[in-house]
Amino acid sequence: MAARKERPELPPILTDAEFRRGLSKPAQGYLFFGEEDYLKLHALEAARQAISPDPSFAAFNEIRMDALDYTPARLLDALVPLPMMQERKLVSLGGFNLASLRASDVDRFCETVELLAEHPHNCLIVTVPNEGLDTGNLPKKPSELFLRLTEVLTPVRFNRVPPAKLAGWVIKHFNHGGVSASPAVASFLIDYCGRDMFTLAAEAEKLCCYVLAHGRTEVTEADVREVACAGMEYDAFALGNAIMEGRRADALAALAVLRHRRADPILLLGEIIRTWSDMLSVRLLTAEGKSAEEIYALTKIHNFKIGLYRKAGAIIDDTRLRRAIALCAEADARLKQSPQGYAALERLICAL
Repeated sequence: MAARKERPELPPILTDAEFRRGLSKPAQGYLFFGEEDYLKLHALEAARQAISPDPSFAAFNEIRMDALDYTPARLLDALVPLPMMQERKLVSLGGFNLASLRASDVDRFCETVELLAEHPHNCLIVTVPNEGLDTGNLPKKPSELFLRLTEVLTPVRFNRVPPAKLAGWVIKHFNHGGVSASPAVASFLIDYCGRDMFTLAAEAEKLCCYVLAHGRTEVTEADVREVACAGMEYDAFALGNAIMEGRRADALAALAVLRHRRADPILLLGEIIRTWSDMLSVRLLTAEGKSAEEIYALTKIHNFKIGLYRKAGAIIDDTRLRRAIALCAEADARLKQSPQGYAALERLICAL
């Protein structure tokens, strides 16, 4: 009987600060994952400045690859060339949604990354968008996929910034734009717009321009209410909820942010389809007289969502629900039969 292969141990997971401190002697490969995509982008910029500080040689020493252009052969082609006038070069692979890959594709990716050992002049940074990787329950029960990846890449986790620290970051952002704001106003902006740092950065820049244009240098709560957009956390669940509640502008805004993060359109459509399908299931079971507990037992839909679906279902009739599911099916066919990508999702949102 063949010996059972031992499950590999989870290596230490670096924080953003630990990654930056180690840039004087970087590892050969890093896996950026976690909720805060904004911090991943800035950590990658810190790596560029540390590893390839001379812009004159950036064309030779900084190779940027988008996930849409990735193939194992292209990644290997990026790793082979030597750097120019320096010891290391930086290769970055951005927006890499590992959740959408088949097991065989993951194996090919890992086999390619293992070739870093033969090309020690590289520092490879693979950035996975939020929700682009099933990590399991860290650190106690990591997923098999996460363990496999950490065999070839050093993991760096980017968590959401705590509200108090985030308020300080917002104030610094305002100061950089030439205005000031009190801690209370910074906290209000976070409460009003959400904790996504991409969104907060954009709203802070807008507020700076607004306040300066009015001859002032301090942001007030009234300014936030007047100028900023009331926020939502931009993830696949927020996208589905905005569509369900008929907030088309919010849904398109959420899709724009998810597009920037290179979220897989097929996975996003799957979340949309699940939202409408679950809503229809809740509606039909409620009509049969089922309680929330009975619906949960039959569908495993969380009680909180059952409440949301019942509330939304009170203003959406069966005809619209079934039409929405039919439109989702059409969008699914378009996505799988042609490279429409996000255009198919935009068309769907506008049609619902």
